[in-house]
Amino acid sequence: MNNIIQVRNLSVRLSGTPILEDISFEAAAGEYVSIIGPNGAGKTTLIKCLSGIYSNWTGSISIEGNDSKNLSHRDIARLQSYVPQAEGRMNPLTVEELVATGRYPHLSAFTTMTKGDFSAIDDALERTGIQPFRKRRLNSLSGGERQMAFIAAALAQDTKILLLDEPSTFLDYKHQAEVSSILKSACRDHGRTIIAVHHDINMAAACSNKVIALKAGSIIFSGTAQEATDTTTLKKIYDTNFISAFTSAHPLPLIITGGDT
Repeated sequence: MNNIIQVRNLSVRLSGTPILEDISFEAAAGEYVSIIGPNGAGKTTLIKCLSGIYSNWTGSISIEGNDSKNLSHRDIARLQSYVPQAEGRMNPLTVEELVATGRYPHLSAFTTMTKGDFSAIDDALERTGIQPFRKRRLNSLSGGERQMAFIAAALAQDTKILLLDEPSTFLDYKHQAEVSSILKSACRDHGRTIIAVHHDINMAAACSNKVIALKAGSIIFSGTAQEATDTTTLKKIYDTNFISAFTSAHPLPLIITGGDT
């Protein structure tokens, strides 16, 4: 598979404090890469570097063969879409208006949306199951419904790469399952490359081709979902014990925290 994102020797300091140190990895076209790790490991910082929000880093990030340092914000938005953490986003727009913002990187200053743009919006609303809410304001929706709207905006952006920062955090089990299904479909059925920060190890393992674990700003593990669910590996990442529970319904074990370290 061809690598669509390549990160080499990425390091970040914020207010003089090292946050990421010498991060190197790649994501192939159509691959789902999950980033896991304890709080404060640098996961959100990494996603913000990839998305172009942070630019004060050293090293290199290549997106579809382009040096990201040479790309404008509009250029980056045409190549990849970004869904930030869900907490605290109370936008006054309607669902349809928010999803339409995903088309703006493809428009020039003097053009209006075309039939193709409206088709992309309708398709994104349909794929996320929020077509019935298209005229409702975001602040009238539940947290899960709002998160679906932000994911729909990212899908409407119609990029080959989706970056997501904890897309299912704060959601109930139903909406977690729906988010997982939508993202796996975007990857498997539509060929999107997904790099997502996941707080939930089980969701990360269920979705991913590759799992990368950060700890104290460095990569401590990179491997398959099967390898990532090894309890010895997880203890090394999180400094706590884990229990594997195997079921006939799924090839990977269910991971449960085991308490005492």
